Amino acid sequence: MALLQLNEEQVRTWTRSQKDEWWLKNVFRGDMPQLTIRSALTGFLLGGILAATALYIAAKTGISIGVGLTSVILAFALYRIMHGAGIATDFTILENNCTQSIATAAGYMVAPMISSLAAYMLVTERIIPWWHMVTWMCVVSIIGVLLAFPMKRRFINEEQLPFPEGRASGVVLDALYTGSASEGMFKARLLGGTALFTGLYQAVISDGWMKLLQFKILRLDQWAGLKAPWTFHERLDAYYYAAVGKASQYVPTILGTDIRVLGLRLTLDAAMLGVGGLMGIAVATSCLLGAFVNFVILAPIMIQAGDIVARTGPTGVLVPISRAEIVNQWSLWWGVTMMVVGSLVSLLGRPEIFRGLFKRRAKESGTDVLGHIEFPLWISAVGIPIFSVLGAWTTHAFFGVPWLLAFISLPLIFVLSVICTNSMALTSWTPTGALSKITQFTMGAIDRSNPASNLIPAGMTAEIASNAANLLSDIKPGYMLGAKPRQQAIGHVIGIFAGALACVPLFFLLFLPPDANGVRSVSTMVSDNFAFPAALQWKGVAELIAKGVSALPYSAVVSMIVAAVAAVTIEVARMVTRGRFPLSAVSIGLGVVLPPESTFAMWIGAMIFWVAARRNPTAGTRGNRFWVEGMEPICAGLISGSALMGIGNAIVNVLMG
Repeated sequence: MALLQLNEEQVRTWTRSQKDEWWLKNVFRGDMPQLTIRSALTGFLLGGILAATALYIAAKTGISIGVGLTSVILAFALYRIMHGAGIATDFTILENNCTQSIATAAGYMVAPMISSLAAYMLVTERIIPWWHMVTWMCVVSIIGVLLAFPMKRRFINEEQLPFPEGRASGVVLDALYTGSASEGMFKARLLGGTALFTGLYQAVISDGWMKLLQFKILRLDQWAGLKAPWTFHERLDAYYYAAVGKASQYVPTILGTDIRVLGLRLTLDAAMLGVGGLMGIAVATSCLLGAFVNFVILAPIMIQAGDIVARTGPTGVLVPISRAEIVNQWSLWWGVTMMVVGSLVSLLGRPEIFRGLFKRRAKESGTDVLGHIEFPLWISAVGIPIFSVLGAWTTHAFFGVPWLLAFISLPLIFVLSVICTNSMALTSWTPTGALSKITQFTMGAIDRSNPASNLIPAGMTAEIASNAANLLSDIKPGYMLGAKPRQQAIGHVIGIFAGALACVPLFFLLFLPPDANGVRSVSTMVSDNFAFPAALQWKGVAELIAKGVSALPYSAVVSMIVAAVAAVTIEVARMVTRGRFPLSAVSIGLGVVLPPESTFAMWIGAMIFWVAARRNPTAGTRGNRFWVEGMEPICAGLISGSALMGIGNAIVNVLMG
């Protein structure tokens, strides 16, 4: 069924009151169930689970994956199956939309944990108490919700801006509930089957699951004398190195450096295949280019030149050269420069984002015809000041940011959040990275001595802006389908708590496990499994603010200058060619801080779907239905199956000691 919408002339000439009256008469679905107990509970549970998978992937790649479409398909399939079995009535379209809002809000709670808060812990070497993390994230996220609804009436009701990602969700929901149900179930089977297969593979390569199976269930340690569990090697080249043993002449090197030191391994990481499929061939190729230039060309040269060396750690133990040391000692600087400069140039190159902010609106008169279902503006008027004070207080009390700086940052955060929301409305792109760096550099210029003074306010920018922008993107499909806005607001807040409560304990379990004495250390956060590229970027900017470029090796400063020029050139080329230029400066910089084995796996995943799409271009064919229409469910299955089993493996290891 075609979704009803105003035409361009109506959008341009009608007042907001006329548009609201039209929507109320033609689109609003009245009392159709929306925020019900079961939709809230389903959204809470799905949101927590999908947010956990998002945390797992974000710690590996620095990329925040969307969980909205996955939650829509899962909720649709779950209640369609239960309805068929006579267990429950089918979900309404608005219940599913509400579930999606809750799950999406939960997924976006991951962002500060893998960026600003993680960077703060790395810089200060202080572990943030779990309840500080939960409280701070929930407070600043609610500010985003309160900020969003005054903008909703302008961006959605009045200007009818597209919010492309939100509109796509509305179209999918409409197709599922008014079109062929078999198509929705097909995508659900693709997702579930891929997740099951991937989960089994992940179990075979996981030491915890294999220990549980072989030692606790099969008792192979007792009757077969097995000392350690057998696992299939995720790093496929491990078999080669086991075969050659200590014969160094068979170990590949670059300028005398073992390629394993450079992180050049061949891995079969199912989650990275899925991430690569979602990011696309252009972004994946840019990441691969960054990894190649850094780890194949520059890192071996810098090791030979002595700019990257083995160093003595805080405890006096020699820390050998490794991929992480290469990044921390040298590569981080040019990689961060590529990402920051690239994102800022990209932001400034979109003047439509800023033009929309200063458009004069027609003066409204008369009664508010949607007053009984809209989110009351007085709640925002009262709530924003109250939660802003709470946000400033938690920022000061938990992280040591001076009161004055905490309050000074708020007006800047609000302005940047409006820019971010306008960008989401027009392009489905939230430039939180670029905008948070504006806050970080601004606060750093005022106080260079305390890294929290720039990291935490910048983290507030990212969290408030992403919650405001993504809430409006979630409200867009609700608006298209005739939902009650205030119920979506309540759902978004439920999602905020679901994401925080699910992911904060998991953060400590995965990245800050206690040692034999029960002591946690930030030294366990960044590893070969979890590179934390986003946190390293934030950490690099904070250290640059504190120390200045004079503390860096001369070669690192030169690389930063070259990277800045290259980033500007690449982004300008993208603008001139209207996006046809195949490289992305931000993605090249991301490839520098990611493990190259993961980058290569992402490129393989992107290449598989790119080739399959080119071979199956005709809509309606079996191949197109599987590889093109089914790409997102397949990738979601790869990611969720791998992530959930990986999380389970960590839990099993903790329980089994």
